[in-house]
Amino acid sequence: MGNRSLLCLTAVAAVGLSCAKEPVPPLRTTDHVGQVTTGLRAAWQVEGRPLVKWNLKERMAHYLVPGVSIAVVDSGRIVWAQGFGVKQVGTMDSVTATTLFQAASISKPVTATATLHLVDQGALTLDENVNTYLKSWKVPDNQFTAREKVTLRRIMSHSAGLSVHGFPGYLVTDTLPTVVQVLDGARPRANTEPVRVVALPGSKWSYSGGGTTMMQLLLTDVTGKAFPALMREFVLGPARMTSSTYEQPLPAGRAAEAASGHLNDGSMIPGHWHVYPEMGPAGLWTTPTDLLKWALEIAATRAGRSTKFFSQAMATQMLTVVKAPTGLGPFLEGAGRGFRFGHGGDNAGFHADLVYFPETGQGAAIMANGDRGQDLITEIKLAIGAEYGWPDVGPKTVVVAAVDSAQLARLAGNYVLDVDGRQIPATVALSGGKLLVSSAFQPAPEELLPQAPLAFVGADHGYTYEFTAPGTGKATAIMVKVMDGVTFTGKRK
Repeated sequence: MGNRSLLCLTAVAAVGLSCAKEPVPPLRTTDHVGQVTTGLRAAWQVEGRPLVKWNLKERMAHYLVPGVSIAVVDSGRIVWAQGFGVKQVGTMDSVTATTLFQAASISKPVTATATLHLVDQGALTLDENVNTYLKSWKVPDNQFTAREKVTLRRIMSHSAGLSVHGFPGYLVTDTLPTVVQVLDGARPRANTEPVRVVALPGSKWSYSGGGTTMMQLLLTDVTGKAFPALMREFVLGPARMTSSTYEQPLPAGRAAEAASGHLNDGSMIPGHWHVYPEMGPAGLWTTPTDLLKWALEIAATRAGRSTKFFSQAMATQMLTVVKAPTGLGPFLEGAGRGFRFGHGGDNAGFHADLVYFPETGQGAAIMANGDRGQDLITEIKLAIGAEYGWPDVGPKTVVVAAVDSAQLARLAGNYVLDVDGRQIPATVALSGGKLLVSSAFQPAPEELLPQAPLAFVGADHGYTYEFTAPGTGKATAIMVKVMDGVTFTGKRK
């Protein structure tokens, strides 16, 4: 899911900050870091089998991810931040806690923070038709907008009925489209379809990076400021996210600070990384430490201890479900002590994840420079959760049902999943008596643990899979539940 600063002397002065970077937080203890980096584990533990643990180095090699950066919060403060591996495969250029990574879709809730700042100031309202504010482009009207309008509340909660799930980015040598050209899918510059209203606004949850791109344009239209500048003024500066920038392309003078993105086969992306004119949904360059500064500030605002971004009431709205599983920007999960907010990110060659538990003051941000980084990040998060005692987080215990190989063979085959209108091929294969699934989202085969003859759970991610198989014939369809309220369906090819 999901799909990837100004020059200090000119921009930081606008918000009165120093150009000096803050010191890297000290390690809490070597033991805690060691326990995390040797305690990686899968999302599911099979009852009766011993818990399998891995070390970070071997799992980075397994997933062909050259570099990882991790920062951890405990008791409401950043207790350690550390880099592992290298910025670029085949080099000795080490990842540190200050190495820049692409945050990908974690850009979205940070962008939403700027929008909510302007709402809190009275410059915008959450439930007005966005065409009221857009000047350089308008949402085209159709049969859906005749009944309901696209609003900022709906854009931030992915319920505006908008198309375009995510963006592949552009090579550093490409001529970049303007934001308006992206919204119109104007070829040959834009490489994605037009952003359009394709469902009744407010009717359902459907993830749309296109919507956040629309919000990016709205923010620049309303403020008259360049997008990286307004993000520095409203969010990055107040949160002292001193390493972070929305500038796309990344300024040449900062290239040495950045990790290079890597493909599924471990090779580096040509030109080191892709460029994203879709800055609002995908353009943030940052560090895990800076992401946690943002999360801590949001939590402090919700608790009434800060007003750097906006009011306590606005923070409460941000962290209240609008359309499950999202609030106004962040993904939300759990209740009580287990309530947490955050977001994942997936750009070409980069993966990232951020989670924070405001009731316990715990959390982490993890960034990786490889296309297979999401699986690795899941394992790291579980290790951190185990070491720090996160509430309601840990491998789920599953009892494996006995299903004979003939039944499993009925389910093996090639499927096509409908993921927000995109057709994603997936393969289910029987190997060594185990059913394995792989797809464009998860190239490494994942074991499906049987719960019933037609019901399974993924051993790595914890997604649930249900097959439709008439009589004794082959399965004809598949349904994948990836989180509460988010389900994809597919058919056999």
